[in-house]
Amino acid sequence: MAAAIASSLIRQKRQARETNNERVATSKRRSSPSKEGRSLCARHFLGVFSKVRFCSGKKRPVRRKPEPQLKGIVTRLFSEQGFYLQMQPDGTINGTKDENSDYTLFNLIPVGLRVVAIQAVKAGLYVGMNAEGFLYTSDMFTAECKFKESVFENYYVIYSSTLYRQHESGRAWFLGLNKDGIIMKGNRVKKTKPCSHFVPRPIEVCMYKEPSLHEIEEKQRSRKDSGTPTMNGGKELNPDSNEQDGS
Repeated sequence: MAAAIASSLIRQKRQARETNNERVATSKRRSSPSKEGRSLCARHFLGVFSKVRFCSGKKRPVRRKPEPQLKGIVTRLFSEQGFYLQMQPDGTINGTKDENSDYTLFNLIPVGLRVVAIQAVKAGLYVGMNAEGFLYTSDMFTAECKFKESVFENYYVIYSSTLYRQHESGRAWFLGLNKDGIIMKGNRVKKTKPCSHFVPRPIEVCMYKEPSLHEIEEKQRSRKDSGTPTMNGGKELNPDSNEQDGS
């Protein structure tokens, strides 16, 4: 009898224990969907956030390298002959007595060691010297537009072609104005004469984009005539003044 009661009590305890275990398991199963839902929501949020960060990274502005800048001056070039060098709107180069003329303003842009490019502010054209010694104007910067800037003994400044000079003597060809303010042929100008002596009168210091010789090939391909440009429709400048020595 006692054994039967004991076994009955053990059976009841076992059933009660199993019932409790089933309740605990059921409660755990019921709570798990909410936890899984929260984890899925969190993962979705993190995925969207990572995509937003990735997209925002693509839209960051790209820093461009600054273009090379050269420090030059805007100046007037006053000749010892009493004239200011000027470039008129049609590209004609000569001298004038009017010191307030806007056509006398030039950009002196350094393009090498004591080498400058001379560009008219108003016309935007470069001064060049061809193989015959004639000055011309060009909308492109070429090797013929380079002038060596030197200081003479009397503290005047002289400008000579970096490409051309006398074959026999090696004497340089210079930029010059005669006593009438007419531009001279470079191989007729002597550095010891007043015709080649200039005094720069700076107006302001400016920053310039470096003139590029690489742009020349593209522009020349679009032109049928690849000859050296000269002023006044390809005509020589002031041929009557070429034989003067500028004294």
